[in-house]
Amino acid sequence: MATFVSSASTSLDGFVALPDDTPGPLFDWYDAGDVAVQNAGDLPDFHLTPASAAHWHAWRASLGCLVVGRRLFDLTDGWRGEHPLGVPFVVLTHSPPAAWAHAGSSGVEFATDLDDALGRAAAVAGDAVVGVAAGQVATQVLAAGALDAVRVDLVPVFLGRGRRYFTADGPPLRLGDPSSVVVATGVTHLSFPVRSLSRPGG
Repeated sequence: MATFVSSASTSLDGFVALPDDTPGPLFDWYDAGDVAVQNAGDLPDFHLTPASAAHWHAWRASLGCLVVGRRLFDLTDGWRGEHPLGVPFVVLTHSPPAAWAHAGSSGVEFATDLDDALGRAAAVAGDAVVGVAAGQVATQVLAAGALDAVRVDLVPVFLGRGRRYFTADGPPLRLGDPSSVVVATGVTHLSFPVRSLSRPGG
């Protein structure tokens, strides 16, 4: 059975991007070391510290599929059909693109509602992890009671404004004690289990 885990580089005040959708200093840790980490697709290599590289490889190896939103899909042009993590992805959108240059790409699906997106991703992932993009998608999956864990690549900066990891106010939610803590140059990698899941139909 797939598990659903959100993950994002995040400022101390909870932002995952600046107002113009650029990461600013939040991605500096991707070039903070000497360990070359190759991406799928046509993005250049990362250069991570040994601690961040081990963390990244473990995350990548755990993944079976991703769920992303339309904003991220449009900003990246759908990674031209091949996500840097090298896994299939499902795009949650009310309006799938009628024409997209890479529409024939294998491993890319579109879903118009959350249950369909999660179901498709889970079917692809099998017993692996479904990575959930930050922002509206992570917020919806959390509100639906389907999020198993929250991962934070915590960068020691305050952005003051921008795009938040979770976009809507909701009831207080206590996460469990961190299941993983990795301290690295320019970032601390954290993973928290979500308590008291109430899955749809469960």
